[in-house]
Amino acid sequence: MPAPGVPVIRSVNWGGLRTLYVKEVRRFFKVHLQTIWAPAITTLLFLVVFTVATGAKRPVLIGDMSVPFGDFIAPGLIISQGMMGPAFANSSFSLLVGKIQGTIVDYLMPPLSTLELLSALIGGAMTRAFIVGFIVWVAMALYGLGVWPQHLWAVAWFGFLGAMFLSLLGVLTSIWAEKFDHAAAVSNFVIIPLGLLSGTFYSVTNLAPAFRVISHFNPFFYIISGFRYGFLGGADSPILVGSVAVFGLDVALALVCYWLLDKGWKIKS
Repeated sequence: MPAPGVPVIRSVNWGGLRTLYVKEVRRFFKVHLQTIWAPAITTLLFLVVFTVATGAKRPVLIGDMSVPFGDFIAPGLIISQGMMGPAFANSSFSLLVGKIQGTIVDYLMPPLSTLELLSALIGGAMTRAFIVGFIVWVAMALYGLGVWPQHLWAVAWFGFLGAMFLSLLGVLTSIWAEKFDHAAAVSNFVIIPLGLLSGTFYSVTNLAPAFRVISHFNPFFYIISGFRYGFLGGADSPILVGSVAVFGLDVALALVCYWLLDKGWKIKS
């Protein structure tokens, strides 16, 4: 046995980190109809409505490329509705339900560092995002859309950045919120508007100059544009600019979440 005061876990608590991650994954798998299949079906319904019910079949121009409308909106739906939405829903629920039900101690008492706690929460949310995104991608491929990646690195990179961005935003919301209404307000008044106004269903090059400028301040725009580039080989924004901008936002959000968790703001007090 170690001497009193000598820590048993000297570096990373891999066992505790893995246990919390598995707990987060099992939590959303236990209600998979709600957490996995519901967002996947909703995303596919968006696709059907915009490609079949509305009769929108005119090709969309991306630079010098002419892309079928269905192929154009498919990548945006995969990343925004199929991945980023579930990532936010998962991470915004974890700490919040603990605060409401009085079980927050289950996250605070185990011998986990702040970074390990944050990593497990983000890992669980991103796992759900990639599972739902994969299901939606398979369904769209079977539907006959051109969703075969031309630049796999861009699909993986911007998918990773987008899922992490919403996962971190969900953790931040979970720390701040005191009831489910607060988390719903962030989703309804921030996440959904940014997603719908991000160029998922239209090319921002067709907008008036003022609205085009406003679109470039929307981080969702860069995520969707980069993700679409991975499938179609064309984008509405410079890929490097979007990659750096979203990566910087992810780092900033991670630092803020780490600092708030470490201080215990609205969690330990």
